[in-house]
Parts: sequence; structure tokens; C-alpha cells
Amino acid sequence: MKNVLIASFDMEVGGVERSLISMLENFDYQNYKVDLMLYRHQGDFMNLITKKVTLLKEISQYSTFRKSITELFREKQFAIGLSRMISKFNADLLGRIKSIDEPGYYQMQLMWEYALPFLPKLKTEYDVAISYLWPHYFVAEKVQAKKKIAWIHTDFSTVETDIQMDLKMWRKFNYIIAVSEACKTSFLKKYEDLEDRVIVVENITSPEFIKEMANEEISNLIIQDDRFKIVTVARLSHAKGIDNAVKALKILKEKGYKNIAWYVVGYGGEERMIRELITDSNLNDSFILLGKKNNPYPYIKQADLYVQPSRYEGKAVTVSEAQILTKPVMITNYTTAKSQLKDGIDGYITELSVEGIADGIEKLYQDSILRNKLVSNCEKSNYQNISELNKLYKVI
Repeated sequence: MKNVLIASFDMEVGGVERSLISMLENFDYQNYKVDLMLYRHQGDFMNLITKKVTLLKEISQYSTFRKSITELFREKQFAIGLSRMISKFNADLLGRIKSIDEPGYYQMQLMWEYALPFLPKLKTEYDVAISYLWPHYFVAEKVQAKKKIAWIHTDFSTVETDIQMDLKMWRKFNYIIAVSEACKTSFLKKYEDLEDRVIVVENITSPEFIKEMANEEISNLIIQDDRFKIVTVARLSHAKGIDNAVKALKILKEKGYKNIAWYVVGYGGEERMIRELITDSNLNDSFILLGKKNNPYPYIKQADLYVQPSRYEGKAVTVSEAQILTKPVMITNYTTAKSQLKDGIDGYITELSVEGIADGIEKLYQDSILRNKLVSNCEKSNYQNISELNKLYKVI
């Protein structure tokens, strides 16, 4: 029996975390003993971790990465706190010089690089160590393993990082797993030297679990709303494009589409900005932020249309989940969109812009025949893909 370590940040509500829960639920525990290292034991999904894995004790230095700098100094983590301040200063400076929309990825990269001298190594040696969420410095630098695997969930061609610093880290891994072919392609545009070690393993989905969870009772707010309901499940972040969704709904209202309500399940750093945008656009009664929900599936179930207005994605877990719940789905034409669904068959791809989102919704609102076609094809499709894990076992 091989000893496997899987490492990730925490179990806050999110698509990556849901895909990790599904993978752990369906792992082969007859042949593998699995330890799970979470940098911080926090999040609403903690109670969903299968008892078949061994959850390692939290290490205080690693729990710092999801805490504020103020908290770090209060906890006397002075060296890591100082490294965080320097990384923020340098990332903000680069962001201004290069006019980067989202310097957060570069900041996170610097944060780990600067903090490495102050982070302890794991004492246990493993046959295989898997880093499930970027940046992968912990497994790359602080874990002893005969084989190392890193996972990529995002479109790396759209995010700003220090490529040489990244390559140094990536080369510590025997394999890099992308969640879609398009995700792999976009990654190799940036890191072409790594082609020989990148493979594709799609996010594990469990249709039975999703359908069962969708039957949970929820508040009457969305159920009693008899308007045409759009639903989005996403973090309130730049990547997910919720600000563009607000602007698109404003366009539709100005065109006379008064019978549309847009519900967003999720939370994140841009919430205040998005709420201000909703108020400024006079959309408080029709663009509704529902906040964090442990179980988003009953809300998706209520949708007349599921929309993912993202600026970029690796492969959005929520889109597949909406298809499993047989909803008409619309996504923006982000780089990896065509690997997400079959355009015009089991989903609809619209232009990645505010106007594109508005036009796509207008078309699907008016065209019930197209919506029914998308639903029918979702009903006929099999989204069960536990067999994807065989690719991982083969690599192990």
C-alpha cells in the first residue's frame, strides 16, 4: 500500500474545494493510504472530508497564509508577517508599473517565496505527494516524496506571475495535472518547457450526490420569485466577472426586460464594490447576492438559466454541476470555454464582455426552444467521470 499526501489551503466554500471533496470521496483506499494536509483547518466543507483519510494536525506557520498581516503580528509571527508586507509592497508596485488588473497572483507567489525560510518541513516521507492548489511551494520545498504531483485549476495564460520563479518551483514536480485540455494548452503557452510532464485529469463529479443535495429545503425568497431567474455560483472576485454581470443586467433592464432576476451564491473580496455597483445601477431588487452557502445546489435547481460570467477559468466545477441538474447553461468565451461544454448542444458560449453577456441572456430569454434543447441534451449526457481517477493512479 502506497502512502499518499494531498495538500491544500483550507475547506472554505469553493469549486476547487468541492472537487477535492469529490476526489477524496471516490479515492481507492484499498491500495492507497492518504494523509490530508490543510494549511488551515477552516471552512464549511471541513465536515465533508471523508473519514477514510487522515487529517494531519494544523501547523501554525502554514495557517498564516489565509490570515491578515495584523493577525500575524498579534500572534507574534513577525518574520512571516514582515515577508507578507514586503510581498504586498512589491506586488502593488509591479501592478502599477505594468498596469496589471490583478497583481494578487504575483503577490501570493512572492509571499510564499519570502516566507519559505520560516516554514518547517514535514517529517514523514511519502511515496507520492500531491499539491492540489497553487502556489505549490509546500510540496515542492518542504515535503520528502519519491514522486511529486501538482494540480492546476486556472488559465495560467491570463494571470501575471514571475515565470522564472514559477519554473523553479514547477520543476520540482514529476507531473503537473490540468483539469481540462484547454487548461493544459493555456498553461503550456506560458511554460512550454514543461510539456513532457503535463497530463489532464478532469474534476471528479458525482451526479448522484449533487442531485440528492439539490433537494435540500431552502428559504422561500428565490422559490417564490416568479421572474425569469438567472443563477450564478462563484467567488466575488475579479476572475469570476460578477461586476460584468451587474452591468449586463443593467443593460437588459434599460432595454425593457423587467422580468429578470439574477441571484449570486458566493462571497469574496469584491463584495463591497459589487454591492455599490448594484446600488448605483438601481438593481437592488433584481441583482441579489445570497452570500456563502454550504450547499449551492438547491439554488441552481431554481434557475431558469445558469450563467458563468467569468473572465477566466480552468474548468468551472459549477458549470458541470448545473448541467448535471439539467439547467440551460451560458458561459463567457474565456480561453478554456470550449473544453467546458459543447456550444449550442449542452450549453451556450457568449462573447466575453458586458455587452456579450447581455446579448447572450437576451437570446436565451427569448428562445425557449434553444433553452429546451440545451436541457434535453444535458438530460441525455452522462457527467459521471470517476474513471478519471484511473489516470491519476496510473501516474502514481
